[in-house]
Amino acid sequence: MRDPLQVSLPDQKLLDALQPTAGVEFFVWDFSAPAPAGRFDIVVPPYMRGPEVLAALESVEIGLIQSQSIGYDGVADVLPAGCVFANAAGVHETSTAELALGMMISSQRGMADFARNQASGRWDNSQRPSLADRQVLLVGYGGVGKAIEARLLPFETHVTRMASREREDSAGKIFGIDSLFEQLPLHDIVVVSVPLSEQTQQLVDAKFLAAMPDGALLVNVARGAVADTAALLAETSSGRLRAALDVTDPEPLPAEHPLWTTPGVLVTPHVGGASSAMFPRMVRLIKQQIGLMLDGEEPVNVVLGDSAKVQSAG
Repeated sequence: MRDPLQVSLPDQKLLDALQPTAGVEFFVWDFSAPAPAGRFDIVVPPYMRGPEVLAALESVEIGLIQSQSIGYDGVADVLPAGCVFANAAGVHETSTAELALGMMISSQRGMADFARNQASGRWDNSQRPSLADRQVLLVGYGGVGKAIEARLLPFETHVTRMASREREDSAGKIFGIDSLFEQLPLHDIVVVSVPLSEQTQQLVDAKFLAAMPDGALLVNVARGAVADTAALLAETSSGRLRAALDVTDPEPLPAEHPLWTTPGVLVTPHVGGASSAMFPRMVRLIKQQIGLMLDGEEPVNVVLGDSAKVQSAG
């Protein structure tokens, strides 16, 4: 009879949702104290604590680290040798796409202005640009980009997809990033949802922004460092471009930073995945990983390390 699978969870809420599970022993560990066991088959780190918390795993034998985030920039630099790391693909796409769409509608229809007008009792019913009929460029066509597209199409937008390389799918052409500067001038709204890497660091720079047409809207739901903040501030403070930013650089954005008060800029505090939709999807993913490991199968969503090594854990 095999030993029970040992699974570490960061909080009681996840524990309550997952136990009891046959063949599994659960632990609650939020990384603020020494590990409660010397080995775990699955470790779920705390959410939004940054990759540096993984240093707590140095003295622990690990089968799989199951992140609660999609992005994993910086993880390879601190991941203990031999560890296998899976991201939370499938967990945050719904919430992030929902926020991106809401930011687009809010920016296009002037919701921030209306909120300010309500406080002062000002009646301004001037016409605003619609979301309908806009040309929207999706820079990044992974899970988040696809989820945003699925929500944009019923709003009668015209969507152009762009990924790292050109390819075709059942819906037509997906442009490669090498055609970025041909496509930017053609679009009213540009949505960025690329992962942060050496290739995408400050992708949205002065040249990128200068290629966008006057009055266009930039939506960033990727990572703050994907954009050059100084260049973004220059274009938005002049009034030439608008921006809707769920991520910023630096982050958190200091209270005195001019982006907070720049007209035409909407800032949300990195809450793309932070909705009630996250928890049930995270529970489903952990249950899936547990089931695969109990069956001797390789885990899903592995982005760092060799997933085949996980089968023999424990």
